[in-house]
Formats: sequence, structure tokens, C-alpha cells
Amino acid sequence: MLILGIDPGTQILGYSLLDTDGPSPKIVVMDVLYLKKIPEFNLRIRRIFESTVRLIDSFHPDHLAIEAPFFGKNVQSMLKLGRAQGVAIAAAISRDLSITEYEPSVIKQHITGNGNATKQQVATMLQSILRFDDTPKYFDATDALAVAYTCHLHLSNPVASIQQQLAPAKKKPHKSSKKQWSEFVLNNPDIVK
Repeated sequence: MLILGIDPGTQILGYSLLDTDGPSPKIVVMDVLYLKKIPEFNLRIRRIFESTVRLIDSFHPDHLAIEAPFFGKNVQSMLKLGRAQGVAIAAAISRDLSITEYEPSVIKQHITGNGNATKQQVATMLQSILRFDDTPKYFDATDALAVAYTCHLHLSNPVASIQQQLAPAKKKPHKSSKKQWSEFVLNNPDIVK
């Protein structure tokens, strides 16, 4: 299966294609669509739609995995992000792709074991898991790869994914993200090299 992962954004949109055939997933492409130089918002949205269709027509993925907008303090930013997500989904629908949406915390939890991980921690863990050398200039690209990899994990083991989503959250005392990351690295030496 070929999974198109998208981290939606109206200034920088991350995308990746992950080939999950074979013994281990392989990155086909991982990059960003840089939109900051396009002054008009409607033209940015149009570019997102056209670029997503172009990716789908060029690589013929089987599935779109997309990150859900997060709820922040700035409502206008969230609405713009939702529009970017919507046109990417519309592009996938226009090409009959199946679609799965993932919350940012779920993606971070699957990749790092910490639902509050930083973009740097997600990128570092993906480098270890998927064995790529250079971290992209923008973390939006690795965020797109993270959503594609999360989708791969869900599709390859749906029962475990459902159980993880349904499990009651354990309340733990607050730790700094640095301490959580250090503990994760120590507890997972086979994953982190």
C-alpha cells in the first residue's frame, strides 16, 4: 500500500508518500509545499488542491492520511488550517482515495510514545525508525511522514490501534518533555539508535 501523508497548512504544507509493501516501510517522497509567497489566501487554497491532485495523479497512492486541525487559542488560524485540510481531502475524494484523519497527539503518541512530543522529537524518532539521513528544512515534512506512518501502524494492526484508542488515559504527574523524552530513549534502546 502507498500512503499519502499530509500535514495541512496555509503557509507550509507538509507531504510524504510511504510505501508499506515489503518487510519495512520506505519513504518515496517527503517535502513541503511552500505557500508563504502567495499573497492571496484563495490562491493558496487553490494551490493546495492542485498540488494534492498532482501528487495523487503522479504516484497513485491507495490512501490519504491527514492530520486533524488542533484547537489553539487563535480561532482564525484554526479556521484557515481547516480550509487547507478540507481542500486536501476534497482532492483525495476527487480521485476516490480512502481517507483517515488523525489527531496530532495520537500521531505523536504512536511515533514517540509521548502525546506531547515536540516536532524535533518526532523527526528524530522517524529518522531512527525509517532510516533516513537528513532532517528536512521544515518539520512539516516529517509531520506528514509521521501521519503516514501512524496510518500504516493502524492499517497493519487495527485491533491494537482500536484498543489503544479505547484504553482509559492514565493520569500521571506532570513531567517536563525533556525528562519524558529521556525516559523514552532509555526504555526503548532497540528503537532509538
